[in-house]
Amino acid sequence: MIRLGEMQTLEVVRKSPTGVQLSSRDNPAEEVLLPKSLMSSGLKEADEIEVFVYRDSEGRLTATTQRPKITLDEVAFLRVKEVAEVGAFLDWGLPKDLFLPYREQTARVREGKEYLVGLYVDNSDRLCATMRIYDFLRTDSAYKMDEWVTGIIYDMENDLGALVAVDRKFNALIPKSELVGSFNYGDIVKARVARVREDGKLDLSLKERPFIQIDRDAGLIMAKLKEKGGVLYLNDKSTPEEIYTQLGMSKGSFKKAVGRLLKEKSIRFIEHGIELID
Repeated sequence: MIRLGEMQTLEVVRKSPTGVQLSSRDNPAEEVLLPKSLMSSGLKEADEIEVFVYRDSEGRLTATTQRPKITLDEVAFLRVKEVAEVGAFLDWGLPKDLFLPYREQTARVREGKEYLVGLYVDNSDRLCATMRIYDFLRTDSAYKMDEWVTGIIYDMENDLGALVAVDRKFNALIPKSELVGSFNYGDIVKARVARVREDGKLDLSLKERPFIQIDRDAGLIMAKLKEKGGVLYLNDKSTPEEIYTQLGMSKGSFKKAVGRLLKEKSIRFIEHGIELID
């Protein structure tokens, strides 16, 4: 069987003026053309050759010896060559550009920019790209709890958080409660594996393990206090936005670190803020 969108080994069944006809051993009646421009000079009948099969600009099955930048069920970064009303056209290394339908876009795409996409066969038996790559990502990573990983945010879900493709292969989530600051599609993040779920998906945290994170946050607060002359006008009544603007941390993290510093008698509360104790 000739498989659309995949690299496969096919057999030369006969030559023609435009190239050679290829077929698979398990279904010799089904054929695909390898154009003459892509043939090696010594290719003859019964030879086997590895090709990629796609549809040309007229919708005909066509073989090429060129491996594209993405194959079926894979994900890859592809550059947008053109943006149209119905979708965008991506450079995937073949003469005919790859179509990314508008409905398959999770963020606005721009010409010249690269986006992480998957390759699938649509209802019309055409190869298309999608930015909805959740189902393309694997759940069999070897990562363990507290290991650090690098991933790319490929979608934002208001109720869940940031969906992340770790190593462009594995399914992961940064829960909404862990997202402090502004994050967008395409952001590269370094995160800690907070949990490996039973289904193999990863829950990520942007913070260190709690006891390490509190030490770091406490050190940051102490440094900021010294920078500001020993007084910082933030306390447990400050808004999360005020705390993040000045310290780059969540209100919860701020309160835990302040609690540590109070216990160590490094700071004290003053009106509207905290003060460094000499």
